[in-house]
Amino acid sequence: MSTENPAYAKAEEAIAHFALKGRLLKKKPYGNGHINDTFLLTCEMPGGQTTQYILQRMNHSIFKQPRLLMENVVNVTEYLRKVIIAQGGDPDRETLNVIRTKDGVSYYEDADHNYWRMFLFIERTLCLEKVESKKDFYDSAVAFGNFQRMLSDYPAETLHETILNFHNTPSRFQDFKRAVEKDPLGRAALAGPEISFALDREGETSILTDLLAAGELPLRVTHNDTKLNNILFDKDSGTALCIIDLDTVMPGLSLYDFGDSIRFGASTGVEDEQDLSKVTLDLSLYEAFVSGFLKGCGGSLTEKEIEMLPMGAKLMTYECGIRFLADYLEGDVYFKIHRENHNLDRARTQFKLVADMEKKWSKMAEVTRQCSGA
Repeated sequence: MSTENPAYAKAEEAIAHFALKGRLLKKKPYGNGHINDTFLLTCEMPGGQTTQYILQRMNHSIFKQPRLLMENVVNVTEYLRKVIIAQGGDPDRETLNVIRTKDGVSYYEDADHNYWRMFLFIERTLCLEKVESKKDFYDSAVAFGNFQRMLSDYPAETLHETILNFHNTPSRFQDFKRAVEKDPLGRAALAGPEISFALDREGETSILTDLLAAGELPLRVTHNDTKLNNILFDKDSGTALCIIDLDTVMPGLSLYDFGDSIRFGASTGVEDEQDLSKVTLDLSLYEAFVSGFLKGCGGSLTEKEIEMLPMGAKLMTYECGIRFLADYLEGDVYFKIHRENHNLDRARTQFKLVADMEKKWSKMAEVTRQCSGA
């Protein structure tokens, strides 16, 4: 991010309103995120040591309810602090810590109605952008399972649903059907096999939501963006330390977080791979994640949740596929593209992964049973 970016100039105004400790020495753009504008602040303390903070301008064109979003973040992180302290951990490093404004508010709204927030920077950590080894994937599974365990008693129904129907697969399917029916650019003719693939599986779209409605699956606090790069690893020990990027923390199902991790990390191909022969489910990575996730959850999942883990993987992959396909049909208005038919390629990889899961369904179920000790 250039220092000519308007957010860079506005950052000074925001900084002045937060209750920082010490004297600001410098600020600089930080990270490679594409949604929020992020800065690293370095402050000098009275004793000469330094403390660092993360300042972010939230993208309210995507997150349209920043006040409710921050209420979720504050409530969840304050709850996590108590749990971490109770289990003898370090709450300044093992969860995000919101820095409030001088008025005690969790965000600052500037004169242009931009929303800013600040966190304590967690030093001596690193992020991994992709799965380099089975151990990486296992460690990420333990971390996301641990997140579930620590929040297993949190009243999930009290959280705001800041993005309506985010992982409501039946709702996403209806959005997809409308895109097919409207077909504003006449692209449906180019995506006939993909449309048929999606329509053929309509009957499965409500499996998880029906179980939730029937009380057979519990409502949980879910992260909803369980990619490897949303975990901070300790530089010294290499262990997973802290789950970050809590913008999409909402009420949901543990299967959403599990399934999206499998979709993203257990595929042998990249998300937009054009050679579909390279796209399969790596059962060894699936096993590693199931094993790590269950270890992290520490017995907090129900038997039904464990039984439905394969379905979580399948439906989250399918749901992502119909979202890519709907966006392709509507003219690529949501997901950024870098080439012609990019979103169609993305949909095809997701559907190929779904098809491979179906071929390996009995093996996925058996791996899940073995890892759970059933």
